[in-house]
Amino acid sequence: MRKLLIFVFAAALLIASCEDKQKRTKNSNKNQTQVEATTSNDTTNKDGEAKADGNKEDSKTDSKPKYPELTNENAVEFLTQYGKENPENKVLIETELGDIEIALFEDTPIHRANFIYLVKQNYFEETFFHRVLPDFIIQAGNSDMRSTQEKRAELGRKYLLPAEIIPGRIHQYGTVSGAKEYRRNPDHRSAPYEFFIFLGPLSSTTHLNGMYTVFGKVTKGMDVVEAISELERDSEDWPLRNITLKTSIIE
Repeated sequence: MRKLLIFVFAAALLIASCEDKQKRTKNSNKNQTQVEATTSNDTTNKDGEAKADGNKEDSKTDSKPKYPELTNENAVEFLTQYGKENPENKVLIETELGDIEIALFEDTPIHRANFIYLVKQNYFEETFFHRVLPDFIIQAGNSDMRSTQEKRAELGRKYLLPAEIIPGRIHQYGTVSGAKEYRRNPDHRSAPYEFFIFLGPLSSTTHLNGMYTVFGKVTKGMDVVEAISELERDSEDWPLRNITLKTSIIE
């Protein structure tokens, strides 16, 4: 009888042990499956987000206007059409010394369109008033930053603007004109990226009138122009203190 009881007790322990092992095995498998499912879902979500972001980025890229590199062969046609589609003629120039507002003339359409184009392409950001002459001019649109040369390379290095010299229009206090290359430029074509604001007396305009296109005027901020012109400068009239431009369209 004692042997029978011992046998029954041992059998019960063996069955209980097997059930515990099965329960642990099932729980272990369930946990493993849950971990794998979570990992799989995370991967799917990340892939989905990456694809969504990629599509969004592509959409942004596609939404940006793609303009050709400007050359002497295509600049006039491009800027003529651009001017029709972008009729703005008032620009704000922000500097650390104050703001300057400029109105662009309608009868110099190529120069107006080019200036608006450069503003909208953010060309003037990180450029300076790089030449200052008290009681004469301040000139802007260049810098010693690599970014300036990269922007010119992207927009077009090899184009000039045809002269739009209006008979009887002279340089006066606050007029805005296109800079140009002095040599090998008998047609008085303007360099597209640089401009100057005139401050000097009329007596100093004899070599400017009829030679440079006057395409706008300062309507507000001549006190800022005066302050910039009086900055300390080096032997090449480059200010020792960089005054950067930030430009935007007013209307």
